[in-house]
Amino acid sequence: MQDSRTGRQLTLRHGAHEAVVVELGAALRSYTAGGRAVIDGFAAQDPVTGGRGQILVPWPNRIRDGRYVWEGRELQLPLTEPAAGNAIHGLLRWVPWRVAEEGADRAVLDVELRPQPGYPFHLGVRAEYALGGHGLEVAVTARNLGPDPAPYGFGQHPYVMAGTASVDEAVLTLPARTRLVTDGRGLPVAAEPVAGTEYDLRAPRAVGALRLDTPFGDLERDADGRAVVRLAHPSGALGTDVWLGPGADWVQLYTGDTLPPGERRRAVAVEPMTCPPDAFRSGTGLVGLAPGAHHTVRWGITPWGR
Repeated sequence: MQDSRTGRQLTLRHGAHEAVVVELGAALRSYTAGGRAVIDGFAAQDPVTGGRGQILVPWPNRIRDGRYVWEGRELQLPLTEPAAGNAIHGLLRWVPWRVAEEGADRAVLDVELRPQPGYPFHLGVRAEYALGGHGLEVAVTARNLGPDPAPYGFGQHPYVMAGTASVDEAVLTLPARTRLVTDGRGLPVAAEPVAGTEYDLRAPRAVGALRLDTPFGDLERDADGRAVVRLAHPSGALGTDVWLGPGADWVQLYTGDTLPPGERRRAVAVEPMTCPPDAFRSGTGLVGLAPGAHHTVRWGITPWGR
């Protein structure tokens, strides 16, 4: 299917699972399981709003003033969040990716990120989506095609649902020991333990009136090395897990309170990230990608119950 806004629509199916990936930004447009909406996506004919399903490369989240220093060189990115004076969510959200492979339950898209003002580095980026009996797995690989080391970070922006009309009713579990306190520009100013605060979600808890646009770190992982964020229906009968593989050491949760009125608090954006906001300036979690080197991160969505 061809759509003038988001390009080709790649439909993946496996049993009762169906996901759609689009050419524009290699974004995850929709995911259903047994007819239930697993993510709050967007229609084929609609523009992408709120970063829904988008891949955030070569940095997730925000960079203060769009300005950073890399290997002694001062660099200035375009301010793509002008009201807050930030560069936000990377450089590949609004470019078409090439469909490299397309199968019944798997799709691979790739793109070259050419040197440009503020990011004079050359990357090749590949996104693989695979749908199976345990849900959707995503692998994103960046390779440095240029002659110089490049700063790099990854994130992605799915809005997760668990069969409730609003997130207030949903039950959230987040295995994070630390959160970053942010200022009015969404930039971190301090780190603090979640213990004893309303941000301690290590035990299941209804979202209620909690407003989140919050980075979390120090994630607890299972025996497979995965950190699992769970959004469940209050009945406990169904829910959606987002797992973060090794290297995805940070996660941003966003309850959508600043979205347009009809879109607010319908879902929780669970954003796997390799680094926190402003990592190009702080260096926290930032990957220095050497010439010829590559970096891969894996994450996925597992719907469960009926």
